[in-house]
Amino acid sequence: MLRRTGLFFAVLFCLLAGAAAHANVVVVLNSRDASVTLLDQATYQELGSIPVGKEPHHLMSTPDNKSLIVASAMGNELLLLDPKTGRPQGRIQDVADPYQIGFSPDQKWFVSNALRLDHVDIYQYDGKRLNLARRLPLAKLPSHMAFSADSKTVFITQQGSDQVSAIDLATQQVKWTMPVGKLPAGITMTPDDKYLLVGIMGSDYVEVIDWRAQKTVKKIKAGEGTHNFRAMGDKRHVFVSNRVANTINIIDQKTLENVGTIDVPGGPDCMELTDDGKYLWATLRWVKKVAVIDVAAKKVIRMIPVGRSPHGVYFYNRAPNT
Repeated sequence: MLRRTGLFFAVLFCLLAGAAAHANVVVVLNSRDASVTLLDQATYQELGSIPVGKEPHHLMSTPDNKSLIVASAMGNELLLLDPKTGRPQGRIQDVADPYQIGFSPDQKWFVSNALRLDHVDIYQYDGKRLNLARRLPLAKLPSHMAFSADSKTVFITQQGSDQVSAIDLATQQVKWTMPVGKLPAGITMTPDDKYLLVGIMGSDYVEVIDWRAQKTVKKIKAGEGTHNFRAMGDKRHVFVSNRVANTINIIDQKTLENVGTIDVPGGPDCMELTDDGKYLWATLRWVKKVAVIDVAAKKVIRMIPVGRSPHGVYFYNRAPNT
């Protein structure tokens, strides 16, 4: 499935030749500009920009950390970058509307949510290739995903129908669907594999779901436009962004309490954390910038211009997402 376009990558290689000299490159997806901005993590300077297919929203590394996958939703393709330098490696075409993507913990399954097409594509993964196992229709606007620790189940939020569905990966069938709050977006599993946390974007809270019992057990007050999650790497706390409130909260996943708030103007969305846990980077959807946050001080220390509607963000020297 991997296809390379010689001229395209030759031109980009020349444009980004200097990026390899920088130890830590930050990759930012500009969803409305159909581009990727590369930043130097130490100096905050732009290193280059890569044109990609329309609406790149989310990204993640391959299980072996040798490639970074950029999902170009309206471009119907996955662009592969070097995770350390941002240099293009290749592309996987004919992937229908990849909005949010994810690998199961056992690395045997790759899931792609087609937000605008109302379906989920489930691929078998052998370490080299993706083979489509099933295209599964869902109700309305399948958005984000989380996996059970045993890799048997993937959970999908559906923004348009205010639901969460559990899909059995072995059979590629929906096991159950339950109602949640308005416009559910980000979803993550607690480290003990007991609860799902769902960002309720149409309101101001994180919905806590006992997924085995299929019931909501708590609503954790956050901020308006509760959206997406990024773990702190300590197997206990998780950040949650609030796009309307212009804040990021810290949730204790053991006590299920909101234990901190950081003011982040501009519509914070996706986040990435340095491997020492000191600095959180957040894309700001409304102001064409990325914020750098001092975690200990709970304070924004830098605002960096990027493209329009920045969404996903990644760097190689990242803290574990647990």
